[in-house]
Amino acid sequence: MKLLVGKHAGRNSVFAVQNDTATNLSLLSAQVGSDLSGLINAPELLAEVAAKIPRSDKIAVTDIIPALPIERPGKTICLGLNYVDHVKEGGYDIPTYPALFMRGLESLMPSGAPMVRPKCSHKLDYEVELMVIIGKGGRHISPDTALDHVFGYTVFNDGSVRDYQRKTHQWTPGKNFDSTGAIGPYVVTPEDLPAGASGLKIESRVGTEILQSANTEEMMWPVNKTIATISEFATLNPGDMIAMGTPPGVGHARTPPRFLKPGEVIEVEVEGIGICANPVIDEV
Repeated sequence: MKLLVGKHAGRNSVFAVQNDTATNLSLLSAQVGSDLSGLINAPELLAEVAAKIPRSDKIAVTDIIPALPIERPGKTICLGLNYVDHVKEGGYDIPTYPALFMRGLESLMPSGAPMVRPKCSHKLDYEVELMVIIGKGGRHISPDTALDHVFGYTVFNDGSVRDYQRKTHQWTPGKNFDSTGAIGPYVVTPEDLPAGASGLKIESRVGTEILQSANTEEMMWPVNKTIATISEFATLNPGDMIAMGTPPGVGHARTPPRFLKPGEVIEVEVEGIGICANPVIDEV
């Protein structure tokens, strides 16, 4: 199922999307609530409300303003260096363990919201990524069962302020500027995608300019191994989100570098999930 969290008629709701129309699942059951937390924490609820969709009113998807899939996610864990060619373009050695960092809530925003180039730097870069939303928590999860812990998949733009990212060996500053990490707008549940969302085209672009184009099957650490690796050191909880790293083609590795500028709209897309598009503005 393709899901969308967004504002309609003055309130945030959860919608099931079919082509260009959507059904408000929050109106079908009060348990659904205003973001995906209700469905994540009550897995049987999705099938219950899905059975009511054919008899329910529809609205246009374009009438919905996207919101974050989970209003206040517990953890947002991100992989760096998960595609070999991206590792090479950044000048790093091929890692034997995934590079992991975390993002704070203020750095995240939904599809459609402005991506903000900060006052202190003009080196705002783009990174298209597959993102995993955890449905069932756990610790010491086996790679063989890890995909059972996935609620759904969405699209992430890991907007990165490169000079701040490179100030130290820790990437936290460059990955946590306010309103630089765009998520959504759609979350697709696993039965509608290949196992582990592998084999999907992944691309970023500005207008007709294609910036990145690759396939999720090229990830060195696929979804099941990533979940297992993270769960070795951290308990994963329902609603946690994991960003799966970006393919080659990022702006800082180009000659000359190609950073995002105010007035542009950056689109990132994962096949079968959707397009996350955000206008770029300067911080005021």
